[in-house]
Amino acid sequence: MKYEIDGQEYDVVIEKKNNKNSYIRMKEDLKIYVTTSRWSTKKDVERMLRDNYTSLQKMLHKKIAQIEKEKRFFYLGQCYDIIEVSIMDNIEIEGNRIYTPSMEKLEKWYAKETKKIFMEHYDEQCERFQEDITVPTLKIRTMKTRWGVYNKKNHSITLNSHLMEYSLDKLDYVIIHELSHIIHFDHSKYFWELVSKYCPNYKQIRKELKE
Repeated sequence: MKYEIDGQEYDVVIEKKNNKNSYIRMKEDLKIYVTTSRWSTKKDVERMLRDNYTSLQKMLHKKIAQIEKEKRFFYLGQCYDIIEVSIMDNIEIEGNRIYTPSMEKLEKWYAKETKKIFMEHYDEQCERFQEDITVPTLKIRTMKTRWGVYNKKNHSITLNSHLMEYSLDKLDYVIIHELSHIIHFDHSKYFWELVSKYCPNYKQIRKELKE
């Protein structure tokens, strides 16, 4: 089954379960996934898609933008074209181009830069923090849904490695956000007042991170 959005046809994958409710998703393969009741007919699914056309458009545009972004190389808020030059020894950045001997070396360089820059900014923000805290252990990993996490149990802060793609004010904000959770383990007004103390423009940064 196919369904047309903006003049383009997309495959529809129907999964029937013992559900009362129906759900529509669009994945990275740009197929429309419909989870619905075992008793739903093709006409039911078609009607559901028509009723949710606007939502499907938004899903599609968001997925396409995400796919296009993943094709580009972002470093500290700038987008670069990657040029592979096998005779080079080191990574070099000129204008909007980044030259590398190989993609493998670029990935290793990027991981090393991430660790160094994250640690530098983490130490800097911890020093700025005037509240009486024990500095948590810093961890870095890739996360899909969160920019940072404070783990109260093992007193650690985990930062999303994808922050390396953004300007450094985003990294500083997330560090401040998680440090503030040591004092206020919630999102109360007192928590946001503490965040604002060290990052007055946090609302604008949060908005940009959601875009």
